[in-house]
Amino acid sequence: MSTLSLRPVRHRTATVRGHEIAYRQAGPADAPVLLLLHGFPTSSHMFRDLIPLLSDRYRLIAPDHLGFGRSATPPATEFPYTFAQLAEITGEFTEQLGLKEYALYVQDYGAPIGLRLALAHPDRVTAIITQNGNAYEEGLGTEAWAPVRALIAERTPETEAPVREISSPDGIKWQYLHGVPEDRQDQVSPDAYQYDAALMARPGQPEIQLDLISDYGSNFELYPAFHEYFRSSRVPLLAVWGAHDEIFVPAGALAFLRDLPEAEIHLLPTGHFALETHAGQAAALIGDFLARNLTR
Repeated sequence: MSTLSLRPVRHRTATVRGHEIAYRQAGPADAPVLLLLHGFPTSSHMFRDLIPLLSDRYRLIAPDHLGFGRSATPPATEFPYTFAQLAEITGEFTEQLGLKEYALYVQDYGAPIGLRLALAHPDRVTAIITQNGNAYEEGLGTEAWAPVRALIAERTPETEAPVREISSPDGIKWQYLHGVPEDRQDQVSPDAYQYDAALMARPGQPEIQLDLISDYGSNFELYPAFHEYFRSSRVPLLAVWGAHDEIFVPAGALAFLRDLPEAEIHLLPTGHFALETHAGQAAALIGDFLARNLTR
């Protein structure tokens, strides 16, 4: 692809329920839509390298979830930070932009948000790309999830303390670097984890993130519904997964084959934020997958 074919990335906002939602957009207005839903603790910034690589063929839209990135961050006392609420906000965002159908790219938190959209409007989802976006118990790394499971079981100052560390600068840096081979760690831009850490240090963020993490158990409860959706819809699915991720382990990628035997699974030799080191390879896999599964 020539650099002349790259389309500019535009940074826009929409207002949903009185809250400003920031988003990145690129690509032809009449092209098939790829809706990119980021995970914790980041924002649409995680797609900064991927978007230009696909913008010649697809309309890419990447919102910052409410409470993340450049989107509004109403205090936890004023907005109920749950995955159900974030999915509803995202659904209303897509309707405001007039998106009739879209392929989903989901990572980390983006997976339960996107899959809730699919349950609500299965006719709108044309395909799913999951990059360390989990939907199975097998995908939950035992050690990484132990403190979160304790918080879900009972929210107390004692169970909150270790989970708060996940949002600390060191905790965020670990999420970016663990599982990345030593000879490729210098490909991970420090700007990425330092940017996330700065946003997570804003007033009110500890309460917002604790509310969301403690609600993660509501996603476990929906796993059977997600699996039934996979079986009934037979939605085309591509897993482009960091194989060394200790948060969402590769067994979670392989588990999709149980309900979608034709799913395409690619395990990349990197960690949780696979686009930091493998954006080019991911773009090639995604472009090929979407070309075979979408029509204009």
